[in-house]
Amino acid sequence: MIYGYCRVSTRGQAKDGNSLEAQETALKAAGAEKVFCDTFTGTKAHRPQLDELLSMITEGDKLIVTKLDRIARSATQGIELIQSLLDRGVTVHILNMGILDNTPTGKLIRTILLAFAEFERDMIVERTQEGKAIAKMNPDFSEGRPKKYTRQQVQHALELLENHSYKQVEQMTGISKSTLIRAKKN
Repeated sequence: MIYGYCRVSTRGQAKDGNSLEAQETALKAAGAEKVFCDTFTGTKAHRPQLDELLSMITEGDKLIVTKLDRIARSATQGIELIQSLLDRGVTVHILNMGILDNTPTGKLIRTILLAFAEFERDMIVERTQEGKAIAKMNPDFSEGRPKKYTRQQVQHALELLENHSYKQVEQMTGISKSTLIRAKKN
Protein backbone atom coordinates (compact mmCIF):
# COMPACT_ATOMS: atom_id res chain seq x y z
CA MET A 1 0.00 0.00 0.00
CA ILE A 2 1.21 3.52 -0.76
CA TYR A 3 0.39 6.02 1.97
CA GLY A 4 0.77 9.79 1.95
CA TYR A 5 1.18 12.10 4.91
CA CYS A 6 0.67 15.86 4.89
CA ARG A 7 0.72 18.39 7.71
CA VAL A 8 0.27 22.08 8.39
CA SER A 9 0.61 23.82 11.73
CA THR A 10 -2.50 25.93 11.25
CA ARG A 11 -5.55 25.85 8.98
CA GLY A 12 -4.53 29.21 7.50
CA GLN A 13 -1.12 28.01 6.38
CA ALA A 14 -1.14 28.10 2.59
CA LYS A 15 2.07 29.78 1.49
CA ASP A 16 4.84 28.15 -0.54
CA GLY A 17 2.61 25.26 -1.58
CA ASN A 18 2.36 23.98 2.00
CA SER A 19 -1.44 23.98 2.21
CA LEU A 20 -3.02 20.63 2.97
CA GLU A 21 -4.76 20.72 -0.40
CA ALA A 22 -1.51 21.34 -2.33
CA GLN A 23 0.31 18.63 -0.40
CA GLU A 24 -2.52 16.14 -0.86
CA THR A 25 -2.64 16.83 -4.61
CA ALA A 26 1.12 16.26 -4.92
CA LEU A 27 0.95 13.05 -2.86
CA LYS A 28 -1.87 11.61 -4.95
CA ALA A 29 -0.04 12.56 -8.15
CA ALA A 30 2.97 10.63 -6.80
CA GLY A 31 0.82 7.53 -6.29
CA ALA A 32 -0.48 7.76 -2.73
CA GLU A 33 -3.59 5.61 -2.38
CA LYS A 34 -4.54 6.81 1.10
CA VAL A 35 -3.51 10.19 2.50
CA PHE A 36 -3.43 11.17 6.18
CA CYS A 37 -3.57 14.91 6.98
CA ASP A 38 -2.82 16.67 10.26
CA THR A 39 -3.33 20.27 11.29
CA PHE A 40 -0.85 20.06 14.12
CA THR A 41 2.60 21.34 15.00
CA GLY A 42 5.46 19.24 13.67
CA THR A 43 7.32 19.53 16.96
CA LYS A 44 4.96 17.06 18.63
CA ALA A 45 5.75 13.36 18.24
CA HIS A 46 2.12 12.34 18.63
CA ARG A 47 -0.26 13.71 16.03
CA PRO A 48 -3.68 12.10 15.53
CA GLN A 49 -3.40 11.23 11.84
CA LEU A 50 0.31 10.37 11.99
CA ASP A 51 -0.36 8.01 14.90
CA GLU A 52 -3.13 6.30 12.91
CA LEU A 53 -0.87 6.01 9.86
CA LEU A 54 1.98 4.53 11.91
CA SER A 55 -0.38 1.95 13.41
CA MET A 56 -1.43 0.79 9.93
CA ILE A 57 1.77 0.91 7.88
CA THR A 58 3.60 -2.41 7.51
CA GLU A 59 6.59 -3.98 5.82
CA GLY A 60 6.54 -3.48 2.06
CA ASP A 61 4.39 -0.34 2.27
CA LYS A 62 5.56 3.03 1.01
CA LEU A 63 5.17 6.41 2.74
CA ILE A 64 5.25 9.56 0.62
CA VAL A 65 5.69 13.04 2.12
CA THR A 66 6.10 16.26 0.12
CA LYS A 67 8.93 17.74 2.22
CA LEU A 68 11.00 16.48 5.13
CA ASP A 69 9.80 19.24 7.47
CA ARG A 70 6.20 18.04 7.00
CA ILE A 71 6.98 14.81 8.87
CA ALA A 72 9.04 16.40 11.69
CA ARG A 73 10.39 19.76 12.87
CA SER A 74 12.69 18.23 15.45
CA ALA A 75 15.87 16.60 14.16
CA THR A 76 15.86 13.95 16.89
CA GLN A 77 12.20 13.07 16.38
CA GLY A 78 12.57 12.97 12.59
CA ILE A 79 15.66 10.78 12.69
CA GLU A 80 13.97 8.31 15.06
CA LEU A 81 10.71 8.24 13.09
CA ILE A 82 12.34 7.71 9.71
CA GLN A 83 14.76 5.12 11.09
CA SER A 84 11.91 3.18 12.70
CA LEU A 85 10.02 3.15 9.38
CA LEU A 86 13.10 1.97 7.47
CA ASP A 87 13.76 -0.70 10.12
CA ARG A 88 10.17 -1.95 9.66
CA GLY A 89 10.75 -2.37 5.92
CA VAL A 90 8.78 0.72 4.88
CA THR A 91 10.01 2.73 1.89
CA VAL A 92 10.14 6.44 2.73
CA HIS A 93 9.87 8.81 -0.24
CA ILE A 94 10.27 12.55 0.32
CA LEU A 95 9.12 14.16 -2.93
CA ASN A 96 11.67 16.99 -2.96
CA MET A 97 14.55 14.66 -1.96
CA GLY A 98 13.87 11.19 -3.30
CA ILE A 99 13.70 7.80 -1.61
CA LEU A 100 15.53 7.66 1.72
CA ASP A 101 17.84 4.79 2.44
CA ASN A 102 19.96 3.46 5.29
CA THR A 103 23.33 4.15 3.69
CA PRO A 104 25.78 6.37 5.57
CA THR A 105 25.26 9.10 2.95
CA GLY A 106 21.47 8.80 3.23
CA LYS A 107 21.64 9.10 7.02
CA LEU A 108 23.95 12.13 6.78
CA ILE A 109 21.71 13.97 4.32
CA ARG A 110 18.49 13.42 6.29
CA THR A 111 20.22 14.36 9.56
CA ILE A 112 21.50 17.61 8.05
CA LEU A 113 18.15 18.48 6.46
CA LEU A 114 16.23 17.66 9.63
CA ALA A 115 18.67 19.86 11.58
CA PHE A 116 17.90 22.69 9.14
CA ALA A 117 14.14 22.12 9.60
CA GLU A 118 14.58 22.36 13.37
CA PHE A 119 16.78 25.44 12.98
CA GLU A 120 14.14 27.09 10.79
CA ARG A 121 11.45 26.35 13.39
CA ASP A 122 13.64 27.76 16.18
CA MET A 123 14.25 30.93 14.15
CA ILE A 124 10.50 31.39 13.60
CA VAL A 125 9.91 31.08 17.36
CA GLU A 126 12.73 33.53 18.11
CA ARG A 127 11.46 36.13 15.61
CA THR A 128 7.92 35.77 16.98
CA GLN A 129 9.13 36.31 20.55
CA GLU A 130 11.21 39.34 19.50
CA GLY A 131 8.23 40.83 17.67
CA LYS A 132 5.99 40.25 20.68
CA ALA A 133 8.55 41.87 23.02
CA ILE A 134 8.68 44.94 20.78
CA ALA A 135 4.86 45.06 20.55
CA LYS A 136 4.57 44.87 24.35
CA MET A 137 6.46 48.18 24.60
CA ASN A 138 3.40 49.88 23.11
CA PRO A 139 1.07 50.95 25.96
CA ASP A 140 -1.99 49.93 23.90
CA PHE A 141 -0.69 46.36 23.39
CA SER A 142 -3.03 43.56 24.29
CA GLU A 143 -2.34 39.91 23.68
CA GLY A 144 -4.80 37.80 21.73
CA ARG A 145 -7.21 38.88 19.08
CA PRO A 146 -8.24 42.53 18.91
CA LYS A 147 -11.19 43.67 20.98
CA LYS A 148 -14.39 44.05 19.02
CA TYR A 149 -15.54 47.05 21.05
CA THR A 150 -13.61 49.99 22.47
CA ARG A 151 -13.47 50.69 26.19
CA GLN A 152 -15.75 53.68 25.63
CA GLN A 153 -18.37 51.55 23.85
CA VAL A 154 -18.38 48.96 26.63
CA GLN A 155 -18.47 51.68 29.31
CA HIS A 156 -21.43 53.33 27.56
CA ALA A 157 -23.25 49.96 27.41
CA LEU A 158 -22.58 49.40 31.13
CA GLU A 159 -24.06 52.82 31.90
CA LEU A 160 -27.14 51.92 29.84
CA LEU A 161 -27.57 48.82 32.03
CA GLU A 162 -28.46 51.09 34.95
CA ASN A 163 -31.83 51.87 33.33
CA HIS A 164 -32.28 49.04 30.80
CA SER A 165 -32.24 45.24 30.67
CA TYR A 166 -29.39 43.22 29.18
CA LYS A 167 -31.58 42.41 26.17
CA GLN A 168 -32.38 46.09 25.57
CA VAL A 169 -28.73 47.13 25.86
CA GLU A 170 -27.73 44.29 23.52
CA GLN A 171 -30.26 45.53 20.94
CA MET A 172 -29.12 49.16 21.30
CA THR A 173 -25.36 48.54 21.19
CA GLY A 174 -24.86 45.16 19.55
CA ILE A 175 -22.73 44.10 22.53
CA SER A 176 -23.70 40.63 23.72
CA LYS A 177 -24.98 39.87 27.21
CA SER A 178 -21.98 37.64 27.96
CA THR A 179 -19.55 40.45 27.00
CA LEU A 180 -21.46 42.85 29.23
CA ILE A 181 -21.42 40.41 32.16
CA ARG A 182 -17.63 39.92 31.79
CA ALA A 183 -17.09 43.68 31.60
CA LYS A 184 -19.26 44.25 34.65
CA LYS A 185 -17.18 41.75 36.66
CA ASN A 186 -14.01 43.64 35.74
